[in-house]
Amino acid sequence: MWMARLLRHVGWFVLCMCLGALSGCASLRAVQTATLLEARPADLPTRANLTATPFFAQTALQCGPAALATVLGAAGVAGLDVTPDALSSEVFVPGRGGSLQIEMLAAARRHGLVSTRIKPELTPLLREVAAGHPVLVLLNLGLSLYPMWHYAVVIGYDLDAGEVLLRSGATRELALPLATFEHTWARSQYWAFVALPPDVLPLTAVESAVVEGRVGFERVNSPKVARIAYQSALQRWPDNPVLGLGLGNTLFASGDVRAAADIFQRMADQHDSAVAWNNLATARLKLGDITAARRAAVQAVRRAQASEPSWLLATQATLVEVEQAVTSADTGH
Repeated sequence: MWMARLLRHVGWFVLCMCLGALSGCASLRAVQTATLLEARPADLPTRANLTATPFFAQTALQCGPAALATVLGAAGVAGLDVTPDALSSEVFVPGRGGSLQIEMLAAARRHGLVSTRIKPELTPLLREVAAGHPVLVLLNLGLSLYPMWHYAVVIGYDLDAGEVLLRSGATRELALPLATFEHTWARSQYWAFVALPPDVLPLTAVESAVVEGRVGFERVNSPKVARIAYQSALQRWPDNPVLGLGLGNTLFASGDVRAAADIFQRMADQHDSAVAWNNLATARLKLGDITAARRAAVQAVRRAQASEPSWLLATQATLVEVEQAVTSADTGH
């Protein structure tokens, strides 16, 4: 019965297909739903409804672009280039009749938001919604042997009613039993993400997912914007080497070399990594501190030789550049 209800709301839009490495079989028991309803977390509000979330009724094969436009609009991104029609050219693959998961993540980043995967669990998903973050999810409305992939956006829930609220298909606010939602979501291995401004962190995302999201964001945005994303993440995980190096690199590229050098120095001292020492050497050389640059370059080569061979050629090249600067300084050239 629940499948008939869902298909009645979503209609023929469920033909929207998605590519991705999806495998395995989900249990027919809604274990997460049962656990949540039997022992509700005290700090999780009983209900939430992000009523201001935009709604875009989907046309044929547009569930991906429509869901993406929904989360972009909810985060304040507006314009003619973020309508479902405009986004189709970014994420829709005509030959496969749907939208790639990786393109969904990348498209949000290209429009200035950091897309971050969240934990594959029901409670963290509801926590994000309660925090004001709509969650884009991938559902399978069919069966394992006959999948019908569909993107939707979770915008609310009601624990007393045992329901989740979706922007989905042609329905502005689709109420589904939590167990029904869990069944269809589990078949995508609980694939979901939030798309937020670079200065905002997901409430529940784990460190590795935040790092992945920030690195992906940097690749398609300016250093000044990417710097904000790294700074916000470092406030929660100040010792993460990837976040630290990312911030240092974006500071350097933005022209704030001294601040970059300070970050690289901290990362080198904490992690003794070849890349941190190498970047520190480059920054110190740029600042004209040749002595400090040489010390850092020597340390970089040492670490590369000891345990990071993939960085050996790069660190050796930096050391040669620094030695040439030393020679020029000694000879007055």
